[in-house]
Amino acid sequence: MFTYIFYIFSAILIFFLVFPCITVFISLFRKDKIGKKISGKPFEKYDYANIITAYKNAKIAKPLIQSLVNQSHDNHHIYLLADNCDMSDWDFEHEKLTVLNPQPALNLKVKSIIHATEHFIRQPDFSVIWDADNLAHPQFLSTVNEYANAGYKAIQGQRTAKNLDTTIAATDSLGEFYKNYIERQVPPLLGSSTVISGSGMAIEQKLYASYLFGEEITQGKELGKKMMQEDKILQNHIVRQGERIVYAKDAICYDEKVTNATEVETQRSRWLFSYFQNLKHTSGFILGGVLNMNWNMFFFGLITFSPPLFILLGVSGVFFLASLFINLKVSLAFFAGIIIFIGNIFWTLYLSNVPPQVWAAVQAIPLFVMKQFTGLFKMSNPNKNFKHSEHKVAISIDDVLKKNC
Repeated sequence: MFTYIFYIFSAILIFFLVFPCITVFISLFRKDKIGKKISGKPFEKYDYANIITAYKNAKIAKPLIQSLVNQSHDNHHIYLLADNCDMSDWDFEHEKLTVLNPQPALNLKVKSIIHATEHFIRQPDFSVIWDADNLAHPQFLSTVNEYANAGYKAIQGQRTAKNLDTTIAATDSLGEFYKNYIERQVPPLLGSSTVISGSGMAIEQKLYASYLFGEEITQGKELGKKMMQEDKILQNHIVRQGERIVYAKDAICYDEKVTNATEVETQRSRWLFSYFQNLKHTSGFILGGVLNMNWNMFFFGLITFSPPLFILLGVSGVFFLASLFINLKVSLAFFAGIIIFIGNIFWTLYLSNVPPQVWAAVQAIPLFVMKQFTGLFKMSNPNKNFKHSEHKVAISIDDVLKKNC
């Protein structure tokens, strides 16, 4: 019995080791027709509500607000939700900006978003969610609007680093480049849905409202820090509604990466906690996709069920060593799978044309992995260990664009 269980788990691990490489290879032969305008339909200049959630530090959002004010697409409004922020010296005013400072403090991102929707000055066609540390490329909304005119109701922009000045930040960015390719760029090319990043995404308003006021959010917001991450609840909701989440890789959202090892540990412990919470849903997508012959649901389930990189490699390494004493053919399969998996990481970085700082950060991967591993032990007490990430990099969109020239 033990041997059969070992073989079953070995097969699952080897599958997830080679699965990303197979999907990347197949996607290279698929023509990217995503984002093309629907023939015969008038081009719409949709209205967007940009919701910015700031916690304890509203000033960090000023560069983002400025980048949104200067968007080439002008049919939009900006809502800054300054939760638990001192606004006594706030000095940024604009006709496109509404500042909300709820009293008492809400202390939860999804509550802040709901509060913003309850204070819309007009009903938008889409809501766009931003973290306070983000920056929007000048063409962000124009690019998103192209995808909206192609009929998509859920559009994820490409998050990329605005700071690569530390090794940890560059290593964090390395992971995002990989995930952007594997979890966001590839799935739509294969007929499925992109994984949501958590910010820089636009959701059709009726669809978004059905999520915000649905049962999962209503129940979840009472759990505080024990609540599953909002982006996972949102993507699950969208796929269940029969919609596809598309990746607008040219709609750039610049994001602040963690700058030290302590931040890695804190951030990843929160992400890992939510990953394990979500397993019952992702496994349900796989099963539901098979039973209902729903490719979008099935493939999305596989992508979101796949273990975090360090867990997959760590557990596979243990099974590889054990298989040396059980079955040499299995050990060879594990060895080949691990080589393919690691090789695929470097292949996707090459295909993504990552900057030199990211390539240089490869040497820091062991430290990054170690901090993710220690983050596992912080999952047991979310209320104590899941702290808000402090954002410190205040830089304008013009400065970021100059650095990337």
